[in-house]
Amino acid sequence: MERDERPPSGGGGGGGSAGFLEPPAALPPPPRNGFCQDELAELDPGTISVPDDRTEQRTCLICGDRATGLHYGIISCEGCKGFFKRSICNKRVYRCSRDKNCVMSRKQRNRCQYCRLLKCLQMGMNRKAIREDGMPGGRNKSIGPVQISEEEIERIMSGQEFEEEANHWSNHGDSDHSSPGNRASESNQPSPGSTLSSSRSVELNGFMAFREQYMGMSVPPHYQYIPHLFSYSGHSPLLPPQARSLDPQSYSLIHQLLSAEDLEPLGTPMLIEDGYSVTQAELFALLCRLADELLFRQIAWIKKLPFFCELSIKDYTCLLSSTWQELILLSSLTVYSKQIFGELADVTAKYSPSDEELHRFSDEGMEVIERLIYLYHKFHQLKVSNEEYACMKAINFLNQDIRGLTSASQLEQLNKRYWYICQDFTEYKYTHQPNRFPDLMMCLPEIRYIAGKMVNVPLEQLPLLFKVVLHSCKTSVGKE
Repeated sequence: MERDERPPSGGGGGGGSAGFLEPPAALPPPPRNGFCQDELAELDPGTISVPDDRTEQRTCLICGDRATGLHYGIISCEGCKGFFKRSICNKRVYRCSRDKNCVMSRKQRNRCQYCRLLKCLQMGMNRKAIREDGMPGGRNKSIGPVQISEEEIERIMSGQEFEEEANHWSNHGDSDHSSPGNRASESNQPSPGSTLSSSRSVELNGFMAFREQYMGMSVPPHYQYIPHLFSYSGHSPLLPPQARSLDPQSYSLIHQLLSAEDLEPLGTPMLIEDGYSVTQAELFALLCRLADELLFRQIAWIKKLPFFCELSIKDYTCLLSSTWQELILLSSLTVYSKQIFGELADVTAKYSPSDEELHRFSDEGMEVIERLIYLYHKFHQLKVSNEEYACMKAINFLNQDIRGLTSASQLEQLNKRYWYICQDFTEYKYTHQPNRFPDLMMCLPEIRYIAGKMVNVPLEQLPLLFKVVLHSCKTSVGKE
């Protein structure tokens, strides 16, 4: 579908407003394409598409929107399918601020998550058909609607069932701390398809405060959880962890990668006067200018890479068009995080979204928020060094699976080179953190997933998305 690339309306532009810094000449929003959507699309074997023409006439049994097939046992739309899956996988417990009988329609389904999940269960959505690790792929090809008792529905809605499951796994857990149904591979290497596990989680305390402030809907603090990345054991088959010196070649190549980086603070102004309220359009314009500066830094980085002469301009163009959002996201969470989660967070704090913006916020945006908050905490915990960041960036950029490349085999060799170099460096410098290298590598598929999902978030919702993420992260870190 063609997307409207114009800045959101309302509140005027970012140039003539008193109190907000004068922006430079208008810059076009960064391109919103170039991602391998085929690899990121959720094609659940647990869901069955209805192939004939009657599909267009069917409506979702939950909200009445156009149905796309049989999902988890009942005819439903993509939105309700995804909502049900996230609610069960992430063990969410919601609260209804009314009488637990809210109207469910396409326009109103996001207003009350409690009543939406309740209707999913009442209409027969089968939670047993969802994989325990939350990844695409059903557990049962012959799923159908299920009827459960009111008592069982109440146990799910109240979180009692989730608590019992947690107690069971804490008493009968595995020694490797992996989640049920999501064991490590024999080689214990991070799989590119692996992202989230449902065994451990991080609290969204900042977002809960935000919801209470703007929506008037309190959320139980001990239930709003998101999944934790899978943690691998430290016995890597590539290079056994031991006290040793860093290979001279590894040191040289890492130094070359660092020399290609621009680690100077971002030049985009992010200062406003006290008491000034930022509009949606002004915040959107600022986000575009930041993305523009970060994109130009990635282009300059490519030209300084030590292997620049080894690949064709066509391949570099293909790689950049497919990974630029991932590179910007990685840099924002690491080397530029102090400015993004400091100065930019202060700007977003001056922006107050309207009730309409809050109610129209999409399910895709909610998922992006949760994953970004978790990823921020993961990077904050790891305290990624500049050397590790440079290696991770090169590994992510050198993706031989991107379509249209002319030197895929050469890219694969370069990717392996920096994979081994990064492992060599982390095991040399962080000898007492045997899980560090797998933890770092597991962040890359998550970054790719988030970047792909952000393409589906409407442009006008980006200011609210950034406000929630930055507010939550800054609040949680401030309490540490």
